[in-house]
Amino acid sequence: MRPQRKYSGPDTRTRINKAIRASELRVVGPEGENIGTLSLVDALKKADELKLDLIEISPKAKPPVAKIMDYGQYRYDSKRKASQAKAKAHVTETKSAQVKIGTGEHDQQLKAKRIAQWLDEGHRVKVDLFLWGRYKYMEAEFLKERLARFLKIIPAEYKVADPMKKSPKGWTTTIERIPGAKKQKAVVNLDDEKTADTPEEKSADEPEKSKSKKRSLDDLLDIEGGLI
Repeated sequence: MRPQRKYSGPDTRTRINKAIRASELRVVGPEGENIGTLSLVDALKKADELKLDLIEISPKAKPPVAKIMDYGQYRYDSKRKASQAKAKAHVTETKSAQVKIGTGEHDQQLKAKRIAQWLDEGHRVKVDLFLWGRYKYMEAEFLKERLARFLKIIPAEYKVADPMKKSPKGWTTTIERIPGAKKQKAVVNLDDEKTADTPEEKSADEPEKSKSKKRSLDDLLDIEGGLI
């Protein structure tokens, strides 16, 4: 008689041979054929005749389902399937978003919604406050406050993964979604987003006189909440 493999302990999730507790099983053969419902004793005899193992593959079924096959092959197949599933799983990335001093509230909201969408998808987001010209020489606390003000309007629960710091572009920080946080509905209208990325078009909230394409740096400094 072929020696039976021993149950390796309570940490083994898959029961085989005499470790199986069900008194009755629906048995599947080595080629996937349906052998039928057998008592545990008869199922073990059948596996022994074929010089294979009896493996409980669906313990919660009624009756539980067991397959007759080599346990080593079963473990190999299970690991291969797990690897394939992992390869198909969603890959997280670090997305990048750039905000500037000088753009209206409407455009800020569009950018914030896009970031919230990335966070909901499980990505980290690197947010850069882009500075140019004389903006590079402004006080650090003022610039950090401007970046923090933008972060507050992002409609998602997140945590800071990388604190604010200077970067070649200006100031930067990285945020990520809090595990288990409820996802927000941050649907972005792509047509509106194109509008936000077009420098010639202004926010509807700006006065008519601000439609001029040429504005001095001093004018930009006077815009309240100007970020995008």
